[in-house]
Amino acid sequence: MSVFQYTALDAQGVEIKDEIEALSQKEAISKIRNMGYFPTKVTVGGGGKKAGAKAAAKPAKRRGAGGRAKVKVVTQFARQLSTLQDAGLPILRSLRILEEQQKSGAFKRIIGYVADDIEGGSTLSEAMGKYTRAFDRLMVSMVAAGETGGVLDLILSRVADFMEKAQKLKARVKGAMIYPIVVLTAAFLILLGLMLFVVPSFEEALTEMTDGGELPRITQIVLAVSGWIAMGPVLPGMDLRIPYLGWPVGGWLVMLGLPFAIIFLLKFIRRFRPGRVVLDTIKLKIPIIGQLTNKVSVTRWTRTLGTLISAGVPILDAISVTRDTAGNEVFANMLGRVHNSIKQGDTFASPLKQSKTVDLIVCNMVAVGEETGDLDKMLLKVADNFDEQVDVLVGSLMSMLEPVMIVVLGSMVMTIVLAIFAPMIQIITNLSAG
Repeated sequence: MSVFQYTALDAQGVEIKDEIEALSQKEAISKIRNMGYFPTKVTVGGGGKKAGAKAAAKPAKRRGAGGRAKVKVVTQFARQLSTLQDAGLPILRSLRILEEQQKSGAFKRIIGYVADDIEGGSTLSEAMGKYTRAFDRLMVSMVAAGETGGVLDLILSRVADFMEKAQKLKARVKGAMIYPIVVLTAAFLILLGLMLFVVPSFEEALTEMTDGGELPRITQIVLAVSGWIAMGPVLPGMDLRIPYLGWPVGGWLVMLGLPFAIIFLLKFIRRFRPGRVVLDTIKLKIPIIGQLTNKVSVTRWTRTLGTLISAGVPILDAISVTRDTAGNEVFANMLGRVHNSIKQGDTFASPLKQSKTVDLIVCNMVAVGEETGDLDKMLLKVADNFDEQVDVLVGSLMSMLEPVMIVVLGSMVMTIVLAIFAPMIQIITNLSAG
């Protein structure tokens, strides 16, 4: 049995410091509560068996504490916890209920660990802040504000609303990209198959058809590309073959590997801040795509900032959290400049307008929000307005991509067809002339 030193509050709120013997910290906390005290700090002290004290002092490794939770699961958790808090249940009991009904996995264990930390005297925001892969900084900041203001149930409901809207926006943009990506991937594989298996089978027949004469330029180019894809060396002077099969590893390997290499390179570049700044700047300048990225980013940071301010988070802290969760380095830099300006006594709208990163309508609505004292409401209105614009822009993008894909794919197929039929046309023309 170990000795635990504890600090607790009695019924009158007077602080008490004492020691108690128990087998574990959880048992010590239970005994302290049974004495009518509210423990605020419980630590292992001297007086027990040294081995037992050392074992108790060493924190147990929490399995699965670093696991990542799905946004949908965390959103549901916030919604359910808000409902339980609104019903008047103690936070610890609410967490135990949610832990019990949660499916087995990392998030179930994390809820249990959060409950254990609260039982040990931590606040909900402090306990959640230890598991950043499950609860992001935005959620932890809002929970801390809710605890301070005594409106945790309301804040948790707002967190759930925010996460649901953010997920819907993300899903709309992703959904718009799936169709062209699937179509282009299928078309790429079909064209690769034509160049690998169909076009080479025509080469001998076309050469015989012209009696060894020179083939049309377009046919020569297509046959050369087909030959490189099928059997050409990946690198000059390199002759690679698939083991056991003996098939030559030609340009098809480069074509299949190139998309993955580009994705890997972009991810590597994004690991460094200067690289993220360059890539995000380029993304904002691409026609149509840049406009969509801009509106999605504005929707994200205005909704985040508006939600934080409405929850009672101080504006400088709210901007810091928003900057770290902006998802775009260009907007993160802009929010950093706004933060510094406000810290020096400037308004929000002035540095926002000087940055020239957002539309004037956003700057004007922010200025009106500052003047009327309803900055949070104005930011949320901006987010809702740009949310609708994103829907319209996604529809326009889809309408534009369809004819572009048809033209591009049609041009590729037409080039192959012309390359095959050009020698026949040339022979017919020569016979007619003769």
